[in-house]
Amino acid sequence: MRHLKAGRKLGRKSAHRKAMYSNMVAALVTYGKIETTEAKAKELRSIADRTINWGVGVNDLMRKDRKKLSDIERARIVHAKRMARRVLKDEAALERLFADVAPALAGRPGGFTRLLKTRNRVGDAAPMALVALVAGGDSGGEAAAEPAPAPKASKKKAEAEPKAKKAEKAEKPAKKKKSKKSDDDDE
Repeated sequence: MRHLKAGRKLGRKSAHRKAMYSNMVAALVTYGKIETTEAKAKELRSIADRTINWGVGVNDLMRKDRKKLSDIERARIVHAKRMARRVLKDEAALERLFADVAPALAGRPGGFTRLLKTRNRVGDAAPMALVALVAGGDSGGEAAAEPAPAPKASKKKAEAEPKAKKAEKAEKPAKKKKSKKSDDDDE
């Protein structure tokens, strides 16, 4: 039976695996997206989501004035930073998580990362995947940004728009195209 055997070992010792995941989460927070093998990406997604969740959980407290925070609220912020620091060893990435990434993802209940399968690597034909932060803004690249859905127009507006466009077309004079003969005559 495979009880308590979850997770991929990826051919590494536990210390190497933990350091690799720490570096990958730091790169994801810093750059917004990274490309890696599918197996690493699937493991990284859960670790990154848990780490980002610590930043999102105290985002409302981080926006408050430091002087107006109670002792309990300050303790929550310190605790969240310490828990995120267990994964993110890079101080710059940790600050970026709480300053930029968490506010951009504050409205989401979870699922902060997206996994997109891309290609097979040339050297060993390993399947590759792109791990990207879901929300755009400063936290990621263009691939991470999602356009907002367009609001639906009511029936009255939908009927009025084509009529207005037809009226505009009727008002504009039609442009005449020059023929080749007229161009030759000018020379």
